[in-house]
Amino acid sequence: MPVNYQTPAPEALLPVAGIRLGVAAAGIRKKDRKDLTVIAVAPGASVAGVFTQNRFCAAPVQVCRAHLAEHGNADIRALVINTGIANAGTGEQGLAASNTTCTELAALLNVDASQILPFSTGVILEPLPVDTLVAGLPAALADLDANHWHAAAHAIMTTDTVAKATSRQVSMNGTTVTITGISKGAGMIKPNMATMLGFMGTDAGIAPALLADTLKRIADESFNAITVDGDTSTNDSFIAMATGQAGVQFSTGQEAGWPELAAALLAVAQELAQAIVRDGEGATKFMTIAVSGGKTRDECRAVAYAVGHSPLVKTAFFASDPNLGRILAAIGYAGIADLDVDNIRVWLASAAGETLVAEHGGRAAAYTEDQGAAIMADAEITIRIDLARGNAQATVWTCDFSYDYVKINADYRS
Repeated sequence: MPVNYQTPAPEALLPVAGIRLGVAAAGIRKKDRKDLTVIAVAPGASVAGVFTQNRFCAAPVQVCRAHLAEHGNADIRALVINTGIANAGTGEQGLAASNTTCTELAALLNVDASQILPFSTGVILEPLPVDTLVAGLPAALADLDANHWHAAAHAIMTTDTVAKATSRQVSMNGTTVTITGISKGAGMIKPNMATMLGFMGTDAGIAPALLADTLKRIADESFNAITVDGDTSTNDSFIAMATGQAGVQFSTGQEAGWPELAAALLAVAQELAQAIVRDGEGATKFMTIAVSGGKTRDECRAVAYAVGHSPLVKTAFFASDPNLGRILAAIGYAGIADLDVDNIRVWLASAAGETLVAEHGGRAAAYTEDQGAAIMADAEITIRIDLARGNAQATVWTCDFSYDYVKINADYRS
């Protein structure tokens, strides 16, 4: 079960003018499972993407990058997403399958193949049954509806135990702007994108270059600030679509109302990213690692990720075992050569309270293991670290490691 997360009701996911979604059971890996999604985008929309940094990136990622570059983040008319098979590690055959997917959907929509973005998620190193996928496209198109965000959130799941979605609205000079997004992911989650897909739409108008730049910054503070198990996947994609149909247009980011819209876009992305961690494979704890007092944001992130990736830290939190020397060890190997450990302070906090755990190079004088155990027993925990060497800060979200993480991944292809 996810940590303090439930999928919103269908009616809570607001339609975005200019975006329609349809799902179908194509039978790509499992029979009678809804595993194919099409997202149709109205003409005139801006579309931007951020993708995995894994050098072994999947065929659909390569095709998406090429199509977005060709059209300058504009004129994209549809997205097509399959689950079950990742179409990664499939060479020329995989590229051909992704291109065929685009060609066949484009023909049904009467657009160019380069106006289609393909996405796949699932098992790596297995060929995508493209004929099966293509056969399911008419049913997905027949299902297109602006109110199908909830259905699409379920159709893109793999090892997820819950669908992940959210909506926000922002009022600007009497005009209401809507933002709705969905994501999937539960394991193989690490910064620089993970085995996750995220799709966010807004009816605000955002110039292609501004949308692309904004999406990179948003991703850095959301999907690139989570880790479940330290593995970076091959297929990760985060896509933003801005249709302009609300009648509000942003070209430079200097317009009135832009800070409010940018903040709302970030809030949606962070909620979707945190939902992935809350649904981490086998997770029982949701952990916030907040590092401050660094010389640079990068070194703060390095410390946060060292702690968040550590199997020893994660298993201790699963057991509610205040073996907190593991946190200090992770800080120490984070790669900051001139770090003065005598100045570092570490706190644990939860609904049960906050306690100073470490200072002056060791255990805080007033700290007791009973305090630590009480905090670690909660489902949501914050590890706060002050490096005491500057003003930079960074936050990363992670979860614990339980027995179920091993079971889920041992049986992944079953």
